[in-house]
Amino acid sequence: MTHAHRAPSGISDPAIAAAGRPDRTQQRMWAVVLAACAGQFLVVLDVSVVNTALPSMRTDLGLSSAGLQWVVNAYSIVVAGFMLFGGRAGDLYGRKRMFLVGLGVFTFASLAGGLAQEGWQLLAARAGQGLGAAVLAPSTLTLLTSAVTEGPARARAIATWTAVGAGGGAAGGLVGGVLTETLSWRWTLLINVPIGAAVVGLGACWLSESRAGERRRLDLPGAVLVTAGLATLAYGIVQTEQDGWTAPSTLLPLTAGPVLLGAFLAVEARTKAPLMPLKLFRMRGVSAANAAMFSCGAAMFCMWYFMTLYAQNVLHYSPLAAGLALMPSSLAVILGSKFAPRLMRVAGARQVAVLGVLVSAAGFGWQSTMDAHGSYVTAIMLPGIVMMAGAGLAGTPLASLATSGAAPGDAGLVSGLINTSRVMGGALGLSVLATVAAARTGGSTTPEALTAGYALAFRTGTGILLGGVLMMLLWLPKDRVRQA
Repeated sequence: MTHAHRAPSGISDPAIAAAGRPDRTQQRMWAVVLAACAGQFLVVLDVSVVNTALPSMRTDLGLSSAGLQWVVNAYSIVVAGFMLFGGRAGDLYGRKRMFLVGLGVFTFASLAGGLAQEGWQLLAARAGQGLGAAVLAPSTLTLLTSAVTEGPARARAIATWTAVGAGGGAAGGLVGGVLTETLSWRWTLLINVPIGAAVVGLGACWLSESRAGERRRLDLPGAVLVTAGLATLAYGIVQTEQDGWTAPSTLLPLTAGPVLLGAFLAVEARTKAPLMPLKLFRMRGVSAANAAMFSCGAAMFCMWYFMTLYAQNVLHYSPLAAGLALMPSSLAVILGSKFAPRLMRVAGARQVAVLGVLVSAAGFGWQSTMDAHGSYVTAIMLPGIVMMAGAGLAGTPLASLATSGAAPGDAGLVSGLINTSRVMGGALGLSVLATVAAARTGGSTTPEALTAGYALAFRTGTGILLGGVLMMLLWLPKDRVRQA
């Protein structure tokens, strides 16, 4: 009698076994893509997820208006200061190792922030998140491109990574609103803990280690000096509203901040492996595009902050309603970014960058006409769409102009610089515009006074953007060729 089957089910036949098993190479590749995209999503999400939770944080922890700024700025300043450092650390010690270390720090800091009982504890946790994000973020794209072979698969993987990053920024307000309203503001931070832990486990199992061939020193003094300089200068700007321009508590940080930034430049000029090689700024395209991105970030980054406060503090939207109210603006950023390359092929990068900033400035000007009884369509949705569509249009051509004149070996560094300039501009811009708004409000919490302060911040942002347009027209190099 012939047996109809063998134990264990024909596995002795290699062909059948191979046919029955999934392709482990494909499994590993897409596991790496999943881990890299999840890390990038968390980094981008946490720039904006806390915005809709700010009023609840203020009530629960007794934060001042200046404290609210630092919930956002503690994260963004540390990210800006340590982003290039994180990229170099990955090159030196391994991208997988730095990915896991950065994600571990980010996850632990998220837990600490979600459990914070005092305002200073929350701010310290946000700074810790920023440090983790700065170490984690540069490794995400490098790990992805190392795992996926060049060709259509890599193009799909990079497109997924880009879309996830844009989606993280777009989803931040909505996710924050849902978590704050249904659970607590604490869950805007605690939600990172299970996700981070799962991705750490996935990454430890599936990621492969990679390093740059060149061994270089880490410029820790440079990272510390630029972060300290930005934070001190931002603190001094905030103090002007509370203590005035001539008080020692204002003059000291306003003086110390530029001194620290000057020391940073001195270190960069002398060290053998600088965090920010100053020679790159001798190229007109790099210096002009970074200056333009800094000015754009100074205004555009603040839009989410003030729009969220206006929706909740003046129009009395719930956190969830505020998050939903800003979704059209979030989608406008993505659409503007998608449309920019097509327009660049017709008009050139310089013209599209100028057009994008002009469109955004028009939206800021429109938003500055807000009043205490505005309707959703004309007071939030439409001006928000115009502001953020312009931001999306401007970002891609500015990045293209910044990298077009750089040597191939410097392309990654120049890309990091343009992102750092945007975040630095946003951090200092928030300090300036929030101080302007607070000075106009004069300590009053009536809807009319708050609206007047927010409106003045948007008018000031309009002026910053128009100044940026003038700078771009005078300084940005003309396109040598149309974008292919």
